[in-house]
Amino acid sequence: QVQLVDSGGGSVEAGGSLRLSCVASGVTSRRGWFRQAPGKEREGVAAIYAYAGVTSYADSVKGRFTISQDNFKNTVYLQMNSLKPEDTAMYYCAAWKSGGDFRSPGTVNYWGQGTQVTVSS
Repeated sequence: QVQLVDSGGGSVEAGGSLRLSCVASGVTSRRGWFRQAPGKEREGVAAIYAYAGVTSYADSVKGRFTISQDNFKNTVYLQMNSLKPEDTAMYYCAAWKSGGDFRSPGTVNYWGQGTQVTVSS
């Protein structure tokens, strides 16, 4: 069982930046971030393979968000720039034992507790 602890959320104005962090208690093949706004389905935001470092992004965040990792610290980061009000959501760190579709929450093996991001206009 892998424990994920995510942090870094907060409230910012549109155009601002935040960096989310996710510390894992063990090694997994892939880690990423999902988000869920009130009344909406959980959606995949970004993911990264632990060893190859290959990244994937949702179209809505490409060019604004960057996912990265520090394998020595077993930590994944999500740098969010040029934030928009529509980015407001609870953000969840996610991890897969192997592979997994970063768009599909049903394929995730482990979840963080979530960190709230609120962007005001």
